Formats: sequence, structure tokens, C-alpha cells
Amino acid sequence: MSAPVTISIDAMGGDNAPEIVIEGVRLAHVRLPHVRYILFGDERKVSVLFDRYPDMRGICTIRHTDQAVSNDSKPGQVLRSGRQSSMWLAVDAVAKGEAAGVVSAGNTGALMAVAKFVLRTLPGIDRPAIAGLFPSIRGETVVLDLGANVDCDASNLFQFAIMGEVFARAVLGLERPTVGLLNVGSEELKGNDAVKSAANALRDSHLPISFYGFVEGNDICAGTVDVVVTDGFTGNIALKTAEGTVKLYSTFLKQAFGNSILAKLGYVLAKQALQKVKVRTDPRRYNGAMFLGLNGIAVKSHGGTDAFGFANAVGVAVDLVTHGYNERIRHELEEMGSAERPTTQRASGAR
Repeated sequence: MSAPVTISIDAMGGDNAPEIVIEGVRLAHVRLPHVRYILFGDERKVSVLFDRYPDMRGICTIRHTDQAVSNDSKPGQVLRSGRQSSMWLAVDAVAKGEAAGVVSAGNTGALMAVAKFVLRTLPGIDRPAIAGLFPSIRGETVVLDLGANVDCDASNLFQFAIMGEVFARAVLGLERPTVGLLNVGSEELKGNDAVKSAANALRDSHLPISFYGFVEGNDICAGTVDVVVTDGFTGNIALKTAEGTVKLYSTFLKQAFGNSILAKLGYVLAKQALQKVKVRTDPRRYNGAMFLGLNGIAVKSHGGTDAFGFANAVGVAVDLVTHGYNERIRHELEEMGSAERPTTQRASGAR
């Protein structure tokens, strides 16, 4: 039997909160019956939803607050006046040891700012990064940053490479994951100064990282490397483009199979194979990106996801807690520290 785990939830974060959030927690409970939840949000709105799912009352504790972070709130504004918001209180529960991890589908910038302020970063890490998994021909590819840091220098990219490599070993179980820097071409002369300087630092580093070099956008789903490192601006665009492409092809297939009786018959014959493809490429299956580099488990769910997607984000948080991810990355960073610091300084100075 799995050991009990408590996860704090920002019940008011996301496009369709709190309905989707509560339904997602209910779905997560089916797969993770040993997990308990602290829900931060408007008690009246959350309690009404419990009337639909009475079994939720036994696994959830509601902490009332009538403040929530909106999608257009500025991070600085939340840091100044959002300490009683559902997002802040949910993160604070991790800092206080009341919960082992936090999940929110709220404003990404605000969540990153709050999580960094409340939880702090691990020693040797300047900025946390959002890491997620992309489906690939070879399995899964870790991509970071997915939107936490719009502007990154060479030092930031270097640190992301370290965190992503440790993530791939700790979570995906890869013995020696390969790392690539996302660029506009694979040639060494291409790219901006930050990318080229980070590449030089990784090549010159004495760290046990298998650095592949530059990769392009099509390499992500090709599985060319196990870890793809980029700035948050580019990473977020890549993420949204991939999600949009999946929806586009799904729409095209539905239209094609509905065009004629013969096409509908073809769908019946191919239904089982198409279902496997749908499951493999469903963005909801990969929902739940972790803020790497923090002194605590914090998972960001897509704001527009449904209950199934939010449940998967909860699952990511629980898996990271269960596998002791933060302890592993902290240990790895401490062991790498003596070599990482001077190399990082060289990367930063090469801008």
C-alpha cells in the first residue's frame, strides 16, 4: 500500500475553476486513493460541487478564501497584494510542510513568481524552469523551459540543461540522457549569443552530461535527444503549436471519415488503431508541467484543460513526491556544484 500523500490545490485557478478542478481531483482519487487534498478557494462554490460528489468530503479539506489570481494579473501585483489568494495559500501549504506538493491551473507567471518567492530555489539555481513531456517516436522527450522565463541568458540555459538531465534520469529512468539546445539550425554558427555561449559552456563542462549539440523544432517529436533546452518564450510557442497541431489533425480526420459511407466504413475498420494514436497524442495525457529548481514540488496544469487533464497534473505531482524527485535533484546538484559553478560563471560572462 502506498504511503499517504497530501497535495494542496489552487481550487480557483484555471479557465473553468472550480468545477474542472474538483472533477479532476475526483478522477485522480480513483487512481490515487491514498492521496488527500487541501483545497484553497471559495468554500461556498467548492462545497456546492461536493454535493455532486459526496465521497470527496472524506478526502478533501477546504480552506476558505474569496481571493483568486486572475489570468491577466501581473506577477508583481500578486506578490504585493495576493497573499490571501487561493494560489498563494496553496503554495504556502507546501512551504509550511502541510502538503508535499501543489497543483494549480492558474496564471503561469504569477504561479512562478509566488512559488519562487515562497519556496525559494535550490542552491546553485538562479531561475526555476517549467519542464514537460512531449510524445516522440522514441518515447518521451523532456522540454524546458515551457514559459516561466521569457528572456534567458547563457547561464540560465546551462542550468536548465543540468536540471533537465537530472529530471530525465530521475523520472524517465534514463541512465545517460542526451541533451540538446533548441536552435534555428544545427550548425554551430547559427543562433543568438545566449544559445551559442550556452553550447560552448556545455561542451567545455566537466559535468557528466551527454551534450548532443543544437537541435531544431522537428527534433523534439523525432526523439533526437532526450532533453531539449530552450528559453520560455520559444518553449511556450513550441508547446502551444504542438497542441494546436494535434487538434488540427484530429479535426481533419473526423471530417475525412465523415465524408461518405465508404469513409465511415473505413473508420470502423481502423477505429482501434486510430484510438491508439489518439491516446498517444492526447495533450491531456501530458498535462502537468513541473517547476524545476524549487525547494518544493509545484506543478502547473494547463489553464484550459478538462477534468481528465487536471487529474493527470495531480498524478505528476504525486509521482514526483513518491519518487523523491527534489531530493534526487538536490543531491545531484550538490555533487555537481564544484564543477557547475565556474562553468556557469563562464557561460554568463560569455554573453
